[in-house]
Amino acid sequence: MSFTLLAVFALPAISIPFVYLTGKKSNKAAAIFVALIALVILALLLTTVPAILNNPGHRYVESHAWIQILNADFSLFADGMSVSIAIISVILIFAAALFSINYMEGKKNVAVYYALLTMLSIGLVGVFITSNLILFYFCWELMLVPAYFIVGNWGYRDSYKAAFKFFIFTHAGAVFVLLGIGAIYWLTGFTDMFQAQTALLTTAFPDVVKWVLIALTAGFAVKMAIVPVHMWLPDAHSEAPATMSALLSGVIISAGAYAILRLSLGVVFPAVNLADPAFALNFLHALAIFGIISAFFGSLIALVETDIKRLIAYSSIAHMGYIMFGISLFPSNAVAGTAVLVVSTTAIAGTILHILSHAVSKGLFFLSAGAVMHQTETRDIREMGGLAGKMPFTAVSATIAALSIAGAPPFACFISEVLIFIGAFQVMATDSFYILPTVLMLVATVLSLAYSLRFTSRVFLGSNKNWGEKKIVEVPKYMKIALAIVVVMVIIIGIYPTPFLNLIQTVQFG
Repeated sequence: MSFTLLAVFALPAISIPFVYLTGKKSNKAAAIFVALIALVILALLLTTVPAILNNPGHRYVESHAWIQILNADFSLFADGMSVSIAIISVILIFAAALFSINYMEGKKNVAVYYALLTMLSIGLVGVFITSNLILFYFCWELMLVPAYFIVGNWGYRDSYKAAFKFFIFTHAGAVFVLLGIGAIYWLTGFTDMFQAQTALLTTAFPDVVKWVLIALTAGFAVKMAIVPVHMWLPDAHSEAPATMSALLSGVIISAGAYAILRLSLGVVFPAVNLADPAFALNFLHALAIFGIISAFFGSLIALVETDIKRLIAYSSIAHMGYIMFGISLFPSNAVAGTAVLVVSTTAIAGTILHILSHAVSKGLFFLSAGAVMHQTETRDIREMGGLAGKMPFTAVSATIAALSIAGAPPFACFISEVLIFIGAFQVMATDSFYILPTVLMLVATVLSLAYSLRFTSRVFLGSNKNWGEKKIVEVPKYMKIALAIVVVMVIIIGIYPTPFLNLIQTVQFG
């Protein structure tokens, strides 16, 4: 019996008290401890890749006895989608830990911060590698608790107010998720998502399955911050410390997109499509509409926002719109009245790759913004300008992040957006509904370029006499190393996404 993925859970859980005790002695040592934990988890995840690529089912699976009364095993798995997102998540945790060495210097209770960051990593990675619905929900909620305290305790102005708003919104969404999971168990008697998917196809209550689909998707959409349930995101992301903003925008909201793919569409949608094909198609069209609204809303607000972190936060809403649009595409040509999903491979690849691309690009964007705020002690882009000469390394990192978010080649989001739109054109052949949404999403990409260029020009170009005698210097070395790591990932995914695409193309839905 293998314990590779169990070790991914156990290692950070066991390490939490040791990270705290290390942090009481040395903040730098605690940060390096967290970074080393992330490296070990990364190595463990990478060992599953050969099995995913070579096994007939393209999954690496572990199962350990757990709650027998519910017939629930501690079931863990990795496939091309889950392991790819988990790998990116761990890389961002590693970068955030290194960035924190300088960024958190001089702040109080930093030992608690690193212990919470270690706890957060359990939930962040655990969501992607479990097939047990109870364990999934545990990890889903575990992301919330340490994030609340990190935002509240080490944020900026009204940090606890923003953290409370984040907690209330996302926990309200989690209630819908819990209702959906409870209904799945009631309908099927299974807590394993793959067994439940098969059992739902023969359920005696097909109308209930529709509500399960709606409840799960609504709950996950709150975590994604899709309009109109987005209100928590700008405050939480802008008030959080830069490292937490990078993880919030890079991983936590991406978990919502993953959950819709894995549970809403992967587990429940086939049964809905079998029972009521017209409802299933309308449901997908509704996802596309919400995606378009989110993309335009986020982009238009980002075009006029003057707070450096709120600007980036609204761009996260916009890109979740792109992902929601992509999510609506790939099961759109499902065979009506069957459980078979004849999916667009290109749309699948583009949507999942965009989750990865957005994660690294937005993580870099927020870390760069945090570096600017750390060195200048201001967050209003109207008071900035001319920083390229004073902070050249940060300027290059932020520009790469902005251009990637804008969908410019050769950076990460370019290739994923191209694949999404190619998938959209493929779906148009069988569903003319997507003609107008695709045109609108193409327009939204122009808006992304506009706010990205505005950010770069306002912050780094031109000159600024407002600095006066204030000396602005480049960020310290550990912040540079963290930025460099994420820059490399943004460039690698943009130029050579093949390793991730090879994994993604093995993913099986339905």
